[in-house]
Amino acid sequence: MKRTLTILLLILVAAVTGAAQQSKEAKPADGAKPAGATPSVDQIIDKYVQALGGKAAMEKITSRNTKGTLDISIGASGTADIYEKAPNKSLTLIDIAGFGVVREGYNGTVAWSDNPQAGMREKSGVELADTKLDSEFHKPLKLKALYPKMEIQGKQKVGEREAYVIMATPAAGSPEKWYFDAQSGLLIRTDSERETPDGKIPVEGYLEDYKEIDGVKLPFTVRQVLPAFSITIKVSEVKHNVPIEDSKFDKPSTQ
Repeated sequence: MKRTLTILLLILVAAVTGAAQQSKEAKPADGAKPAGATPSVDQIIDKYVQALGGKAAMEKITSRNTKGTLDISIGASGTADIYEKAPNKSLTLIDIAGFGVVREGYNGTVAWSDNPQAGMREKSGVELADTKLDSEFHKPLKLKALYPKMEIQGKQKVGEREAYVIMATPAAGSPEKWYFDAQSGLLIRTDSERETPDGKIPVEGYLEDYKEIDGVKLPFTVRQVLPAFSITIKVSEVKHNVPIEDSKFDKPSTQ
């Protein structure tokens, strides 16, 4: 789909311990991989793509309209209407009861935000870079290009599930931590920092209740945990390959 952990020292300790044990045990044949060894970054990413439905199935889809509801832990609720179009356009409309409509858009060049409290503004810098990454329609197929540096951070529990952890650093922006279910291969958690007008905010994202739509799996429940509150979005409807005019993603004029 937020970021930072350092267990490299633990990995090094494990490696040293394993080397000491190998002096007493038979070594595996040259080129053989020890049983239960952690898979490589490429293997984890490839399994993720297959778990989602595979490259061919994903490339058949070029646009998406997602509708759902959201609950905010501070006692607010609303609806979500999200439009996405390949290769990199997005529009999110959040209607919060008692507050109004929050709009976030990106037309492939200009990223913008509009809400009843702050009004309309255009994004720049790291915030723009984050929006570009978020708006990549076929992002799972482009991870290796979008994140030039990816490192295995070992294995960790997410709830009751074992997950392989990858620290991914994009060309621009802060590193993100991804947690891939060791059994299904699906992405089930992300840790990141998001740039806002008030500074960086840490965000934990949880992707749950995957369902298959048109041959591709999507999370139907997404939870975002922030320092001050949490947001839960539950998807009620997904439509693929719907016609969406490019102008829909443009920054509205402020007349």
